Amino acid sequence: MNADDRGLLAGARVATRLPAQNLDRARRFYFEQLGLEPVDERPGGLLYRCGGADFVLFQSTGASPGTFTQMAWEVDDLGRVVSELKRRGVVFEEVDLSGLLGGGRTRDGIAEIEGNYPSKGARGERGAWFRDSEGNMLGIGQPVA
Repeated sequence: MNADDRGLLAGARVATRLPAQNLDRARRFYFEQLGLEPVDERPGGLLYRCGGADFVLFQSTGASPGTFTQMAWEVDDLGRVVSELKRRGVVFEEVDLSGLLGGGRTRDGIAEIEGNYPSKGARGERGAWFRDSEGNMLGIGQPVA
């Protein structure tokens, strides 16, 4: 690979793709529980936009294993967001990350995680995870200054 090819994707936008076995059910979940509406759609796909980034729910016969975070949002007040999403019926995972570097255990759906990326200027992160109607594992994080 030559030097010009190394940064080929560095300036490209990242767009997440999440499978949905039932696109109508997924649309209802994302609207009713998360308050999100697609900005565009096509046969077999719904395009969402959050904070200038796109993600797509696409009709799939395959299912997500839901064993890892597939997409996450970064918010300023995790407690407020988790509380509101619980009020809307979102069920948060209770997980034990103590075996992972910097990990912690969730309390009321929120984990305190030591360490963060130095470029973010934070000493840690608070995190919470839930599954959407299709079994995709989604996360919400808040850097801790």
